[in-house]
Parts: sequence; C-alpha cells; structure tokens
Amino acid sequence: MSLSISVFGLGYVGSVTAACFAHMGHRVTGVDVNPAKVEMLDSGRSPIVESQMSEIVAQANASCRLHATTDANSAVRDSDVSFICVGTPSRPNGKLDLSHVEHAAREIGAALALKKSQHLVILRSTVLPGTTHSVLLPALEKASGLQAGRHFEVCFNPEFMREGTAVSDFLRPPFTILGFRDGYDGTSLRELYGEVGAEIFVTTISAAEMVKYACNAFHALKVSFANEIGSLCKQLNVDAHETMKIFSADTRLNLSSAYLSPGFAFGGSCLPKDLRALRYRAKELDLSVPLLDAIMPSNEEHLNRAIHSVLRTNKRKIAMLGLSFKAGTDDLRESPQVHLIKRLIGEGCSVKIWDQDVSLGRIAGSNRQYIEEVIPHVGSLLSTDLDDVVSRAEVVIIATKAVEKDRLENLLSSDQAVIDLVNLDPSRRLRVGSSYEGICW
Repeated sequence: MSLSISVFGLGYVGSVTAACFAHMGHRVTGVDVNPAKVEMLDSGRSPIVESQMSEIVAQANASCRLHATTDANSAVRDSDVSFICVGTPSRPNGKLDLSHVEHAAREIGAALALKKSQHLVILRSTVLPGTTHSVLLPALEKASGLQAGRHFEVCFNPEFMREGTAVSDFLRPPFTILGFRDGYDGTSLRELYGEVGAEIFVTTISAAEMVKYACNAFHALKVSFANEIGSLCKQLNVDAHETMKIFSADTRLNLSSAYLSPGFAFGGSCLPKDLRALRYRAKELDLSVPLLDAIMPSNEEHLNRAIHSVLRTNKRKIAMLGLSFKAGTDDLRESPQVHLIKRLIGEGCSVKIWDQDVSLGRIAGSNRQYIEEVIPHVGSLLSTDLDDVVSRAEVVIIATKAVEKDRLENLLSSDQAVIDLVNLDPSRRLRVGSSYEGICW
C-alpha cells in the first residue's frame, strides 16, 4: 500500500516522520512556514542533524518520494493523510503553547474546504488529554465548514523517538498507539503502521494522549531515581554502577509491569520502613533526595483520596472488605487499610471488617502489637460473615481481591455505594445499583 502523506511541521519530529514514511515507499510532502527548512528538505538535505537522516532524505528526494512546500493547500489537496508534527513548547507558567497546533489546524481546515474527497488528520505533537477534541477538532471544523466523521476524520498518534536514534526508533518502535474517535476503524492507518511491524494498540484519543505523558514522566522518574540512588551510593562508598546493574537484572519486579497497576496505597512491613531508613541516612549525610522524600507523602495523599471518596457519599455505615496490606496474608503492619479504617472511625463512621485471612486469635508478635496500638478494639469490628458485613453497610469498600466478585455482586443492593481500591473487576466492572467508584479510575 502506498499513501500520499503531508507532514505539517519540519522540526525534529516532523522531519523524521516525513523522511521515514518516504523511506518506506510513500509519497510525502513536508509543510512548514519556514522557507529555509522547506528549501533544505525539498533539495534533498536534512533540516536537522540526526543519524541516518542525511542518507534517507537524499535517497527519498532523488526517488521523487519526498518534497516540501510552504503551500498548505496544495499539500492537503495532493495527499490522503496529514500529520501535524508541530512543536508544543512550555509557556513561562508551564502551560503548553498550542498556537502552532491551532495554526496548522486552521491551514489544513482551509484546505479541506476546497477538497471533495475524504481526508485523515493525525495529531502527532505531544498534547495533554482532551486537546485533540477541544482544540484540533473545533479548529478544523471552523476553518473548513465541514463536520468530522462525515467529511474528514481525526486521530492521535504519539511519537516515541529519541534524539540521536530517532530514525531507528521510528522504524522499530516499542509499539504504535492509534487513538480513534468512536465509530472510526482507521483501516488505512492500521495498514500504514502494519509495515513497521511493532504491536499496534488501538484506543481512545484521550488514552493515546495520556500514554505519551505517562511514558515521559516515567522516564524522568527513572533518571531521577537512578541519580538519587547513585548519590546515596557515592556518599556511602558503595559502587553505584554495580548496584544498579544488579537492580536492573530483576525483570520480574524491578523492570517490569509489576506495581504499575493503579490501585490503593502501598504498605506492609518492608516498603515504608526501608524508605524511612534511606531518607534518614540521607539526612545524616546532608544529602538532599527530594524524589525519595516525596514517595511517602504521595502515598499518604492516595490514602486521603480514599477517605474523601467515602465521606463524599454522606453515608456512615461502612463495610471494609480486606484488612491486611495484601491478599493472602494476615500481615497488618502499616497496612493502608488499617489506617483507612482508623481515619474513618475518627470521622464518625461505623465500620465492620471482613478479611478471610485475618483472625485476631492467630495474630501474634509485632503484627498483633501493631494492630492493638493502632485500633485497640479491632476484634469487635472483625467478622467472618461476608453476607452480614455487606448487608449492614451503606458503603462497601473493596480492599482485597480475595473476595469473589460474583458472590459480592449477588450481595450488593441497589442503594449501596461501592468504592473499589483494588480494581476487582477490570474487564466489565461490578454491576451495582447506587454507584461504583474506583479510587483512581
């Protein structure tokens, strides 16, 4: 399949996008307001310094597959698909400057008004969730006088290219993400990226927009984490490279999807204790570790979200399903569920608890000492009768995956609110009457 493609914006992302699609055999026209960039690309020279770009731009141009122009009308008229790859820089206050996206949208919209055939507009610039719907789409419709879905379609397709390896990243990406509007299947775009060979994720436009930010934020987090651990290692006379080499060898927990599912706060006998120890040691060394310092407060904020979710219902009879910090264990030490119950009791709530793994008679040692210090009368709140605990409640808090979803659904009544802290049913959600709320979904 060969497509005619126009690429708006000949900066880093746009130049690489245009060159790589032309390299793949498509006919590509680059569009930019800067005549110097246009002249360079149209004469077979790369507008940017990037590995492999000089070669593939020259080859594609010599084969008449890659050209450039300042004329948006002709570029849209002679193409099936338009990619918007303009910059979205930060303003002084941190807000995105979307003026380049709006300008490109107006240019494309004006060209669409003169075009009879269907056209696909793809936003590739990094923008916050909601931007495609609230900025791009209205600008296109206003400038063209046409309606999305009838005369043209929009899509969001984030890029994952690193400077220095952008060409190889484009041709061999970790995945391809296509955000479509409801009712649009994007067959031509699926086929276009099918040539790349990476796994294609088709999702909503807003999810596609958010994935890009999740990736970049995580990359920044990893750099900062490695640097803070390295700084601690240096102060403690520990080999930082050896430490992180061994750390990275664990692809089951450390470098994996483990712990990356939205859910409740962390707890238990290890993570809080060890974080506190690292932070205290850093303090002794007069070493600032703001990332490590921020983890516990962030965890506390997540606990606060759960409390606010319950209190917003204006109901005070609570069923707490799950007490230990993890299903399949009776360890209550620093369990966020325990802290949630303590806070709710302090707010005047009446709480009953069910946890199939927790029996006060079996709890011993530091585990028993902890729960007796935090909730001395916890024994009077515990019950082994799930039916009774749920039936008495106005709000049911799901804090363990040990409860059977189908059984719980049969116990819930139409006037009960359900707050899910563990994503018990990610596929189809619980069928409940009053309301269902996930803590962060």
